Amino acid sequence: MYLLGFDIGSSSIKAALVDAATGVVMGTAQAPDSEMEILAIHPGWAEQDPETWWDNCCLAVQKLLQATSIQPSDIAAIGISYQMHGLVTIDRDGQVLRPAIIWCDSRAVAIGERAFRDLGEEQCLTHSLNAPGNFTASKLKWVKENEPGIYERIRHILLPGDYIAFRMSGEARTTVSGLSEGILWDFTANSPAQALLDYYGIDTSLIPPLAPTFGVQGYLTASAAQDLGLQPGIPITYRAGDQPNNALSLNVLNPGEVAATGGTSGVVYGVVDKLVYDRQNRVNSFAHVNHRPEAPRIGVLLCINGAGIQYSWMRKQMAAQSTSYADMERSAATVPAGSDGLRIIPFGNGAERMLGNRDPGARMLNLHFNRHQQAHFYRAALEGIAFSFVYGMNVLRELGLDLSVVRVGNDNLFQSAIFAGTISNLLGCRIEVLRTTGAVGAAIASGVGIGHWSDVREGLGALEQVGMYEPEEGEGPYQAAYEDWLRYLMEAMAS
Repeated sequence: MYLLGFDIGSSSIKAALVDAATGVVMGTAQAPDSEMEILAIHPGWAEQDPETWWDNCCLAVQKLLQATSIQPSDIAAIGISYQMHGLVTIDRDGQVLRPAIIWCDSRAVAIGERAFRDLGEEQCLTHSLNAPGNFTASKLKWVKENEPGIYERIRHILLPGDYIAFRMSGEARTTVSGLSEGILWDFTANSPAQALLDYYGIDTSLIPPLAPTFGVQGYLTASAAQDLGLQPGIPITYRAGDQPNNALSLNVLNPGEVAATGGTSGVVYGVVDKLVYDRQNRVNSFAHVNHRPEAPRIGVLLCINGAGIQYSWMRKQMAAQSTSYADMERSAATVPAGSDGLRIIPFGNGAERMLGNRDPGARMLNLHFNRHQQAHFYRAALEGIAFSFVYGMNVLRELGLDLSVVRVGNDNLFQSAIFAGTISNLLGCRIEVLRTTGAVGAAIASGVGIGHWSDVREGLGALEQVGMYEPEEGEGPYQAAYEDWLRYLMEAMAS
């Protein structure tokens, strides 16, 4: 018996098969080979055709079945992870009415800010845990204001993962976790966010019925099975947004546990057992996958836009074409911690929420032509990104999160001992590196949804720890370098 997981990203669709008997990953695949197109017909817009997601789900699972030789009849359940904060609109016939407005689209910022002012900080933060901001509810209000003809035809609004589950099962449903990420859930009333819906003039009936995060959410129809190359009747038994699901994949489920990722942008996601919000709106709080009103599990999410994109830029602009990230790491390791005073601020990828939505830009500071060489730039870049993580993680500490242990996947920036070691030393935390992916986590979670495992931890028992970083004795040059970097950052934000 095997479990199938999907990870619906904005660049690609990933699929994974897990052996339910052992928890071992049998194979992974992704489609397309290049990145999916993001439509941006106006500045700040970002849209995708949901049919593209479906087509690539079909391609990914067919590649996976071919690579593993696993029979479709042996697949027992399907789990779905998906890009958060998107908006898909369907009519009464289930037809998509317009391209999906995805997570990185910023057209609704002013709408959300106005709602925050009018509804008031206390209402928004105590009930939704967040300002309405640029989330799904505000994107729907934009459609209502600017495309009334489309809005009038909407039967249901769906998140990207809801849409894929709808294509699979024919049932339009959503989850509490999903509604909370769209700022459509009222934690105080334990129901859809009626105050915000009323303010926006949105009928509650547009929200589809609720499904459990873990449990049967529908069954694969004959037509969907034909498209995917699977057997009809397979239950869809799990869905969650990508960051809660990534945390689940890293065995981060209970209070005090923290996950981090270091891709193009950086994310730190910690779990607490109370309704936490940040009055400065530097982080966002959502219902975690195992949240229940009587036993709250809130995921507090910190996002850093200027992370891996800065190191990727440096590789493209400052390294030879044949230079790999491993080559850069070896070069950077020849330079002592602190990079001989060279400092790099990595915030060159738009406004940073944790900095109060300010955009200080990327900066290289204290450069000495007779002392600093290419290796210094590599190390200073890694340290600068690590320092930005430390800055943000200290915000999480202010909100009561325990950062003694942080779990990460074995990819992207956390493959760098310099990057991970800098964070570990400055925060005094242990960083555990696990071999997993979002699609694998979704597959394992689907096994919980059919009752094969009693809980997620049992399913994650086969996860392999492939590395660990522990703080060295004493902070040494790390603290002095961080304080120097922080001084430059404060000056940049003040200018």
